[in-house]
Amino acid sequence: MYSEMTCRIALTLVPGLGPVLARRLVSIFGSAAAIFRERSPGLIRLPGINAETAYSIKQCKYLERAEQEVEYISKKGIKALFYTDDEYPRRLKLCHDAPLLLYARGKGNCLDHPRAVAVIGSRRMTEYGRQSCERLVGELSGYRTMIVSGLAYGVDACAHDCAAGIGLPMVAVLGHGLDRIYPGAHYGLASRIEENGLLVTEFISGRTPVPENFPRRNRIIAGLSDAVILIEAALRGGALITADIANSYNRDVFALPGRVSDRYSQGCNRLIRINKAHLIESASDMQYIMNWEEECGSTSARIRKPGRQAGIFVILNREEKIVADFLRSNGEAGIDSIVSGTGFNLGTCTTVLLGLEFKGVVRALPGRTFRLMADI
Repeated sequence: MYSEMTCRIALTLVPGLGPVLARRLVSIFGSAAAIFRERSPGLIRLPGINAETAYSIKQCKYLERAEQEVEYISKKGIKALFYTDDEYPRRLKLCHDAPLLLYARGKGNCLDHPRAVAVIGSRRMTEYGRQSCERLVGELSGYRTMIVSGLAYGVDACAHDCAAGIGLPMVAVLGHGLDRIYPGAHYGLASRIEENGLLVTEFISGRTPVPENFPRRNRIIAGLSDAVILIEAALRGGALITADIANSYNRDVFALPGRVSDRYSQGCNRLIRINKAHLIESASDMQYIMNWEEECGSTSARIRKPGRQAGIFVILNREEKIVADFLRSNGEAGIDSIVSGTGFNLGTCTTVLLGLEFKGVVRALPGRTFRLMADI
């Protein structure tokens, strides 16, 4: 009889069983162990499960490999967070393709930090990129922000190094198992991250850093964050993939502009030009969009987006009243929930919410979430 943890890890190893389908199976059977106890005919009857996938689930080799991993993570002090666990990061849990299981190692307890920003960019960081990264991360310390990045060369390493130097909590998302550090030159940096943060990955030990792992890693970087900052990026590369994923998750994306002739600013400039990223020059630009309050020691300096207090006689049109009624009934809600709950399309919802915000009826929160501020 295999333990539930063994079966959870084994689920991540079965070919053809991605996180979306695996979560559906857990929902149907109630546990990972129950899936492996089910006979093949019962599995094949389920949508998305063919004979090949059912056969793979019944193979003992995945359970045996998972048992080895349970022993390994126990010895190395690694946490294995299943998507149903309370400790599984709440931001990531809201992403439709979030990993079924996340491995984490370090002394930090920051996966659900109140503010989380991914700082990413080119591996071939220029001096302009380095100075800008150091300045922005330093400014973000005023908001006690957790820094998320990918431990790669260039902007990633610079962001981690700056965060470590000023004591900010941080998470490094890896594209391989926790039995190694890639690139090897960042072994010391990884150790510093573990002192005040976490190394996380969805990959089992022994998984090498092959190219196809990194887009999967990038979705975790985006999913763990409230917002993503691109420091430098060419027209192609992993940073732009992360930005696209962040937009699909309704995360706010910010990009540092550069000269049109600079190769490693072309990606940032393009995102700004096509309205897929906010232009950022300083952390105060992010604070304005995200409605954050600056924290300076024990003093909280309120630097907030201008707004209007809703008056008693605010008049709403039909669409505004429907959206306001939805928020009154549901509390805080993301833009996708509002679209689904009101039946309006995305463009209509965006326009209505902007009007409600100008009237002081609605407040925009990080992650394209909205809250009713006045009882109309």
